[in-house]
Amino acid sequence: MERYWTNARLATLAGDGLGLIEDGVVACAAGRIVYAGPSADAPAPTGEIVDCGGRWITPGLIDCHTHIIHSGSRAGEWALRLGGTSYEEIARNGGGIASTMRATRAASEADLVAGALPRVDALLAEGVTTIEIKSGYGLTIGDELKMLRAARAIQQARSVRVATSLLAAHAVPPEYRGRPDDYVAEICDVMIPAAVGLADAVDAFCESVGFSPEQVARLFEAARAAGLPVKLHAEQLSALHGASLAAAYRALSADHLEYADDADVRAMAEAGTVAVLLPGAFYFMRETRRPPVDLLRAHGVPIAIATDCNPGTSPTTSLLLMLNMAATLFGLTVSEALRGVTINAARALGLHHEIGSVEAGKACDLAIWNISDLAELAYRLGANPLHQRVKDGQCC
Repeated sequence: MERYWTNARLATLAGDGLGLIEDGVVACAAGRIVYAGPSADAPAPTGEIVDCGGRWITPGLIDCHTHIIHSGSRAGEWALRLGGTSYEEIARNGGGIASTMRATRAASEADLVAGALPRVDALLAEGVTTIEIKSGYGLTIGDELKMLRAARAIQQARSVRVATSLLAAHAVPPEYRGRPDDYVAEICDVMIPAAVGLADAVDAFCESVGFSPEQVARLFEAARAAGLPVKLHAEQLSALHGASLAAAYRALSADHLEYADDADVRAMAEAGTVAVLLPGAFYFMRETRRPPVDLLRAHGVPIAIATDCNPGTSPTTSLLLMLNMAATLFGLTVSEALRGVTINAARALGLHHEIGSVEAGKACDLAIWNISDLAELAYRLGANPLHQRVKDGQCC
């Protein structure tokens, strides 16, 4: 064995709950967990021993929905909204996604990486070991692929696992104004095939201000033909039953879900589609309609939580803050919140067999915390109790 963490309290997240072990040991070899359990049953150490001093160990945290690659700032737009200017007015005047699109198109791949790294570093400092990164601010084949390459470069620049999503169907670009179906055809015929190898999944924004269910279905068919799984921004602003559509295509996740109804949730449960809740966007946009958490519970839909880090509607890089918001704003329990940034977040990326819990055979991604109670991870505001982050068995 290469490394052996002892004198620890474990929240393995194995099984249905938190998987608590009071006097626990984690052992790893070649970056994989070979034992996680009570110290009384642990194998004899043969490598480095790390005494955790009674600290808590959880899986490394997973941020399963971000737009962390982008350029430019929309702080000025936010100030205008505080003064009463509507999002629609800002968009008509060239703001919103179009503003970020122009800045992102003008940026080089190296610029995008350099701009994203401080945001990535903020997440890593809170124990995050896996980040999902979407494209969606380029909206041309060259710029979308540039964003995906920048996302891949993050994994080379930092000790973090990156999952990528092609979100070319984020908005209709100005070149296709009035011709959204032509843009959808461009995504299906050109962008999705070109993204194979760079994108791990295909995403879309299914809304009246985005893309219709019929257009999304065309995108999903193209993704299926390319062998790529899908996910969907669904039911954030209106009830288009995008969540049901996502479930029909066995989507990894449907995200936001404020307007999802019982039929949507039932379809997600049958398909195994994860519900990704994004309390940062809910808060920042001052929304009032909460996601249907009780329905998700009743039908057994796994709930994940993410930052939705983006320049317009959720400019946050704190997954710990999202734990508190999910509990305070959406009524999640501590257990649900912690599962939401570990095993269920892994499931939302299709990586639950590899990461998300502290179990033998999985990657040794850990977060070690200076806390006395696991609830502190969701309870504190503006505090970071991380003691050490471990990625693939290496302390970092």
